[in-house]
Amino acid sequence: MRGLDERDYELIERARETIRLNYDAACGNHTVGAAVRCGSGKIYAGVNVYSLHGACAEQVAIGTAVTQGERNFEAIVAVRGRDGDEIVPPCGNCRQLMCDYMPECEVILPAAGGIVKIKAAELLPFAYSFKD
Repeated sequence: MRGLDERDYELIERARETIRLNYDAACGNHTVGAAVRCGSGKIYAGVNVYSLHGACAEQVAIGTAVTQGERNFEAIVAVRGRDGDEIVPPCGNCRQLMCDYMPECEVILPAAGGIVKIKAAELLPFAYSFKD
């Protein structure tokens, strides 16, 4: 686990801005915002899309980045709540996606009473890999 730097705090703020603009308390459709920073320095954001088989905010942000031609991911974060005050760890499905698409990407999450970052591959020990 590693500490955060200024660019990580900027990424968190981008995720917070995204959920502030899209929070849907009435229906609960958009309650999580995410932001991913790519090797190009660009940041892509997303919100969760709720339905029977909805997509998590991290998946939307990653998909947006990939759609724009990005393949090198540096860091990702997800926040929850009207103002994005709570940083949340990725769910199991997102952890698998991150292991497949961006194992070296640093994931910002709460741990040990603080906020840290850890490589995506470290979040899912003994992960299944379709690349093996």
